[in-house]
Formats: sequence, structure tokens, C-alpha cells
Amino acid sequence: MDTLINTIFPKGDPAPAEYFTGKAWVKPLVPKDDIFNSVIGNVVFEAGARNNWHTHRGGQILIVTDGIGYYQEKGKAIQLLKKGDVVTIPPDLVHWHGASPDSEFTHIAISTNTQKGVVDWLQPVTDEEYKQYNK
Repeated sequence: MDTLINTIFPKGDPAPAEYFTGKAWVKPLVPKDDIFNSVIGNVVFEAGARNNWHTHRGGQILIVTDGIGYYQEKGKAIQLLKKGDVVTIPPDLVHWHGASPDSEFTHIAISTNTQKGVVDWLQPVTDEEYKQYNK
């Protein structure tokens, strides 16, 4: 059963464990499309869950729809994300995103310019890196 109150889409399938710490689910909304060159999915993270560091050759847009989450670009401080926030991520920027320790987190992930590739996964975000959020 979903614990998020304002869910728009069902949780979907479990996210691949090799690219996520904790439990997350992905519901594809628009599969890789050669006309619009995009992939769109709804991603739900349980509290404390996050994805690995990664890049998108064509960039990415995140639209936060529920919960409280984190977003971090390599070498910068963690940013707090809340419902209604939008993050635009330039091509090839190393980053990660996921839920805060005390809240589930849901966002719509839009991978753009997918003719260049969808995602390049890197190493996991360590617990030490994850705990560096300064309130």
C-alpha cells in the first residue's frame, strides 16, 4: 500500500538494486521515444533511499510531486527538494537524488535528448555523503 497521500501514479516496479540504495520504484510514463527524444518516469523513494551518482548525456528534468528529498551535484552541497520544486540538470553533470531520511519522496524524471543516451550509472552515494545535508 502506498504511504504517500497525494500519489498520482502507482509505484511501478522495483528500481534496480545495483543503482539504488534502499527501496525505490519506477513507473514508466513515456518509454524511450525517437520522435520526442525523451524518457519520462515516476520515481518513488522510501525514506532514506537514493540512486547512485550518475549522468545523463542529454540532460534531465525532475519535477517533485510529493514528499521531501535531496539533490546533489558533485562538489556542491545537498539541496532540499519539496513538492512543486523543479530541477534542470545539464548534460553530463554528475549528480544523485533521493528521499530525505524521514520522508518518502516522489518525482517525475524526464530524460531529454535521449538520442545521446539515457543514463550512465556511477558509484553508489555513500552513507557519509548522504548524511552531509546541512539544514
